[in-house]
Amino acid sequence: MIRSVLSLSVVACACSAAMAQSESSVTLYGIADAGVSRVTGLKGGANNQVVSGIMEGSRWGLRGNEEIGNGFRGIFTLESRLELNNGTVSNRPPSGSDLPDRLKDPTLLHLPVQAVGSAAAAQQAGALNAFVNTIGSSVGVNLPSSTLPSGYWDRQAFVGLVTPVGAVLAGRQYTPAYEVASTFDTLQTQSALAAGQVAALPSSIEIRTSNALAYRIQSGGFSGALMYTAESTPPATTLYRTTLRGLSAMYKSDSMSFGFGYNTRKNELGQRSLTSTVLGASVKIGPGTLSGLVGTAKDEHPANLALIASQVAASTAGPVAAATVQGAFVQALRQDARLGHIGYRLVVGPSTVYVAYSVYNDKRPNNADTASYGAVYSYGFSKRTDVNLALAHFNNKGLGQAAPGAGGYLGGVTASAGTDSNSIALGLRHRF
Repeated sequence: MIRSVLSLSVVACACSAAMAQSESSVTLYGIADAGVSRVTGLKGGANNQVVSGIMEGSRWGLRGNEEIGNGFRGIFTLESRLELNNGTVSNRPPSGSDLPDRLKDPTLLHLPVQAVGSAAAAQQAGALNAFVNTIGSSVGVNLPSSTLPSGYWDRQAFVGLVTPVGAVLAGRQYTPAYEVASTFDTLQTQSALAAGQVAALPSSIEIRTSNALAYRIQSGGFSGALMYTAESTPPATTLYRTTLRGLSAMYKSDSMSFGFGYNTRKNELGQRSLTSTVLGASVKIGPGTLSGLVGTAKDEHPANLALIASQVAASTAGPVAAATVQGAFVQALRQDARLGHIGYRLVVGPSTVYVAYSVYNDKRPNNADTASYGAVYSYGFSKRTDVNLALAHFNNKGLGQAAPGAGGYLGGVTASAGTDSNSIALGLRHRF
């Protein structure tokens, strides 16, 4: 999903005038990727559908480059999501707005037991339903909400100045930790076998961030990035701005590569929220490349829950029930996990074969563990067009409930905790 984006980041960071193709240019580019998929283990049985983004999320974009002189260049990128199956700019997973059992079962949420038929029981049930509906309505990619419409340029939107000592970029961008994870993911975030698929709900790594200011540098095989964001909060609130800080460093050579990435965010209350660390490496072995990564995700104060409680309290649920349910959701959405991935990529003529194994080890009492393994075959008709077949198995343990998605969308959840899922997808991808 980010392979071409990463190459763009390299272009943005490069300080060599040799990379400029002209004094000034604007390029239209994109990916059209669609096909059919079948996912088992979902509520109601197997899901068969036409989907957009089997290997990579479909998108179109504009990028500009102007040679200013003396080693300086002005650049910009505008990149929009595109769902080929229906022409929209957002999508939901195959499981729709369904949430894991650990986020909707009162027993698993450890809510207080109330007397059957009592006012307290009714208020608690109402508050729980309100939280489940609100959070469930946000499960997907680039979905509109009551306070924020879906973003047209949701993938990327930034302007930058490239100088002899690095590049400064401002706008919506990929985070440093995610760029490292996607680089050392054998699939480079493509298909259901991508490492992040087993840790998508809630996400273990912040993928993109708005209102970001970044400094990027590349020298030889070394590249690095520093990022800071300050995001706006909804109007008429006293909440803090959520902020993210990130950094990365990578080294690449013809035979091996390695890198480190780190993100940390504060939530709307100013508390430290999702913090992600990634270490990755790859090495040429035989005719192919072996890649792997390890990562950690820590989140004691999940973001975007504070306003839900006030909205619920204003309803018939009442403030006590709303506060109780909010506390239960905060507890359930906390993260303390380890992510591991290893895979091998082999290219033989027009054929590319990927095999990979990923595991998400939940260290919290939820013990929502998920592992995935499978294979992907890609055949290139040309440099621009290829056909792809992806097979994946998701093994859920404990309260694990992840379902396979693909390069352009989330998989959602299986029918119940501990239920496994299989995915088969066949698609056609064209790059322009």
